[in-house]
Amino acid sequence: MSGFTLRFLGHSTVRLELGGRVVLTDPVLTARVGGLVRVVPPPPPASYAGVDLVLLSHLHGDHLHLPSLALLGKGTRIVVPRGAGSWLAKKGFTHVEEIAPGETLTDGGLTVTATEAVHSGHRWGPRLTHGPQSPALGHLLEGDGKKVYSAGDTDLFDGMAAFGPVDVALLPVWGWGPNLGPGHLDPARAAQAAKLVRARAAVPVHWGTLALPGLSRTARMRRLLADPPRVFAAEARGETEVLFTEAGADVVLPAQTDRA
Repeated sequence: MSGFTLRFLGHSTVRLELGGRVVLTDPVLTARVGGLVRVVPPPPPASYAGVDLVLLSHLHGDHLHLPSLALLGKGTRIVVPRGAGSWLAKKGFTHVEEIAPGETLTDGGLTVTATEAVHSGHRWGPRLTHGPQSPALGHLLEGDGKKVYSAGDTDLFDGMAAFGPVDVALLPVWGWGPNLGPGHLDPARAAQAAKLVRARAAVPVHWGTLALPGLSRTARMRRLLADPPRVFAAEARGETEVLFTEAGADVVLPAQTDRA
């Protein structure tokens, strides 16, 4: 597995080393995110050091988190959905690029292709629709002979089948509250997504990290902070190897990820 590593840093934040580059998805690195609190320790700075490329799936505050981006440095290369670049640049970030579904960028031995995602693109959406808007994205990352699908936030859609086969899929399995709004996957639907993209392995993300203050102490929320990846693994029923990983830990990858 030399040259390809993954570390789950919590919520939708994953550090990937692929194609000779270090990539961070949707960085959320602090103890608080707006009105949400982090229920696991924030990642240490060493875990997000040396990042070459940041991929932002959409504009919601638990994915495009300005204080976390500032921790990475205002000159870090940040790739946002098309239409959001000028808004982020006005916040002082100096190396911002835009990408739309179907478009591709390269960085050394890494290729990133933006994909469709079925999710609100408003900064404050889906109900509060003021502020910037751009389409929500997923990403396909390719390098070192490996292919990784990072879904971002999305519901199921038939077009997912065109992305596969993939070696690893990073799939959301819940969220931060007691219920899921539109444009999200629950464990059963995440298992369907894994099947659609023909994922050899899948890492459950978007779970067990953030919660509303006080709710994390209720019995139901404690279950929702812990159970979704386990239910996802059961729903996958052996068709996809589920790489269950606690926040802050390296993902133990399969011995090899050659695609059939």
